[in-house]
Amino acid sequence: MPTEDLRAIELLRRVPYGRVATSMRALPFLAVARHVVVQGRVLLRMHAGFNHHQACHGSVVAYGADNFQSGHGLLWAVQCTGTAEIFEPAEAELELFGRGPHYVDGKPFDPVYMRIEPQFATAHTLNSAPERRFEHAL
Repeated sequence: MPTEDLRAIELLRRVPYGRVATSMRALPFLAVARHVVVQGRVLLRMHAGFNHHQACHGSVVAYGADNFQSGHGLLWAVQCTGTAEIFEPAEAELELFGRGPHYVDGKPFDPVYMRIEPQFATAHTLNSAPERRFEHAL
């Protein structure tokens, strides 16, 4: 993987959550996922109850995350694309994810794990402007 792609993947280490995009029954969708980066792979933890992992398994997906809510002056967004597979994480990988939520949409959280082998990745940076207050004209 080129150096720029590796830099983009490494930025993912700075935030815990992102969104995986693929299609289900010919319709596009985004699903929230917890992620960790291990040896250049993006590992995801999702809620199994929505069956989003079934649509992702064996498919090419896009995964994106950003630091837009961080308050830092340098903002970035990363997107990586690759094939996703369901997998069973090792104990060390489970520890990296940390504790999961107790409930998702009122139902007990049922974790499922996906692994993305990134084929390419991009990072875009934004230098934020000073904070402005918007005044509404009457």
